[in-house]
Amino acid sequence: MPERSYLDHAATSPLVAAARSAMLTELDRVGNASSLHTSGRAARQAVEEARESLASAVGCHPTEVLWTSGGTEADNLFLTGAWQARRGERNRVICSSVEHPAVGETHAALAARGADAVRWTVDEQGLADLDALDALLEVPTAGVSLMWANNETGVVQPVAAMAERSRTAGAWSHADGVQALGHLPVDFAASGLDALSLSAHKVGGPIGVGALILRRGVGLSPIGYGGGQERDLRSGTLAPALVAGFAAAATVAVQSREAEAVRLGELRDRIEQVVAGIEGTRVNGAGVERTPAIVNVTFADVRADDLLLLLDAADIDASTGSACTAGVSQPSEVLLAMGRSGAEASGSLRFSLGHSTTSVDIDRLAAVLPDAVARARTAFA
Repeated sequence: MPERSYLDHAATSPLVAAARSAMLTELDRVGNASSLHTSGRAARQAVEEARESLASAVGCHPTEVLWTSGGTEADNLFLTGAWQARRGERNRVICSSVEHPAVGETHAALAARGADAVRWTVDEQGLADLDALDALLEVPTAGVSLMWANNETGVVQPVAAMAERSRTAGAWSHADGVQALGHLPVDFAASGLDALSLSAHKVGGPIGVGALILRRGVGLSPIGYGGGQERDLRSGTLAPALVAGFAAAATVAVQSREAEAVRLGELRDRIEQVVAGIEGTRVNGAGVERTPAIVNVTFADVRADDLLLLLDAADIDASTGSACTAGVSQPSEVLLAMGRSGAEASGSLRFSLGHSTTSVDIDRLAAVLPDAVARARTAFA
């Protein structure tokens, strides 16, 4: 059988060699990084070296790196921790209408707990309306969250402008940077953000580890309790192998970013050329800046699930949207927020690229996609 064409890197990206090597070095290590004996100190050294490496890769101080289990926990920690810390005087929590479920569902949960949880709008390209944010910030606000690069469309958001406006209003600012790292220049200090969520497995690191980059002086409340290993905000035994793999993958992703942006951009353009030759298609977010790694296409008169299965049978992996809502057949909330109809939001696929994507993968997609769309339309009718 031929190898599959994996076009779902935004869901998870294959492990890179540097991450695998770093993890293997640590997997046989004995010792808890919180223990004071020699083995414990060796484990702690591995954790702190990884912290320094990740900090260097994303432009922050090592003490600003808080290890988490992934991007979801990092998002939860910021939103819930900000509201709990400031709700006495700042009960409002704001996020955009195109956030990842890790932000959107946390936001909804805070509303159920009494937070003044409001969302602000995006235009038809998926860009957040900063003027609308200014109006929302007139009410004392604990925190604001805006995804740096959208996980479904790749649209790049004005996070630095959001951070500046939030700071002026006294609100803490946060970006989910999971899809930005490795594809966009990510410099935490230069961004002006107070917090940034990252995940290892989107850049070729291991599943099960991420980080919240938290500016020193931002006093979140913990949302879980235990030994307080990470600045008394996130408890749990640290995993040297996972953090070492994350740091190694992030370093590779950042060092190769410029060259990869060119390479992936060319592959993305080829996908869009194929799509342009199919009647009744639309590339979502095509009019604004996007990452080079994501193409989101609406196919008229198609159920995305049908098309996905036809591509799957042809050994091509793609996605109908966020992998965190996989298995649930429903229109994309992101596309609905961009003004698409229910039918349009239900007829869209995401092709996402990464370090393992080659021109052969795009050749296979080009050969298969037109006929697959035609067959899916027949089933739709």
